[in-house]
Amino acid sequence: MKIAMLAPIAWRTPPRHYGPWELVTHLLTEALVARGVDVTLFATLDSVTSGTLAGVVPAPYEEDPSIDAKVWEYRHLAHLFARANEFDIIHNQADFPAHAFAALVATPMVTTIHGFSSDRIMPMYKPFERRVHFVAISAADRRPDLDYAATIHHGIRLEEFPFAPAGTDDLLFFGRIHPDKGAAEAIEAAQRAGRDLDLYGIVQDAGYFDCAVKPALTEAIRYHGAVGGTERTTALGAARALLHLINFDEPFGLSVVEAMACGTPVIARRRGSMPELIEHGVTGFLVDDMDEAVTAIERAGDLDRAEIRRKTAERFSVERMADDYLALYRRILDA
Repeated sequence: MKIAMLAPIAWRTPPRHYGPWELVTHLLTEALVARGVDVTLFATLDSVTSGTLAGVVPAPYEEDPSIDAKVWEYRHLAHLFARANEFDIIHNQADFPAHAFAALVATPMVTTIHGFSSDRIMPMYKPFERRVHFVAISAADRRPDLDYAATIHHGIRLEEFPFAPAGTDDLLFFGRIHPDKGAAEAIEAAQRAGRDLDLYGIVQDAGYFDCAVKPALTEAIRYHGAVGGTERTTALGAARALLHLINFDEPFGLSVVEAMACGTPVIARRRGSMPELIEHGVTGFLVDDMDEAVTAIERAGDLDRAEIRRKTAERFSVERMADDYLALYRRILDA
């Protein structure tokens, strides 16, 4: 089986720090290659893969201001689709622009929908549902008026997230600094609970950071920026709990699964995919308001961190994700 894996070009694949779509693309590519699948990764030229790298984009547009996102995205797509007949499956991880080429090639196409930014992008999905095999990353993110081939949760490499049997007394926020992700709510919950809070993530909304986060920073409320590697896993494992008090219907939450893999419970607002990811009272708590969040912070220390790790390993391994996608590829090719 020969797979063309189309990565986004906002960040390198795998990302150096932030880049959830690129990270999932990398994890799936590497897991498929490990199973003997012939994968060609179409990504930025600085990307790293054990498959075959095919690229024309010199650098990620979020890292290099000389890269015009629109110009190079279409160069990127043209490069792949000119070679479409070399592959059994094209797996698109880069949102809707690739659908414009779908009817021009015979190769079956899979699109992992990493979440809908708004209903305005539906005209680039609905007309293509008979030609492209859509994959939802959670049941919560499925649109009732769109046909899907499968729902496949993301998976992570469990070995990259060491189990931390005992967290500290401190709380953790890990995500984009943006109103959607609830940094201000995490700060309020930590303050009301009388506990320290460490915040990690890129500043995606500078105005929000300046108004809602920066004024609250003290010796107890600390912002560290974006981190990767060992610093990331250490932060995820060291906390009493991850606060994920989101203000939108999040399609998935990689940091949620990564924290639980370390044994850290997650306290999340009951929205989007959170009820699919978190087992209430076992791997964390689902809350509806600030009072419930503060109560959950106090109860977090009662949860069994070894059980949190075990449940996460059961459901969210990269091996399970790769097996699910391989089964989908085979169904498509058999049909």
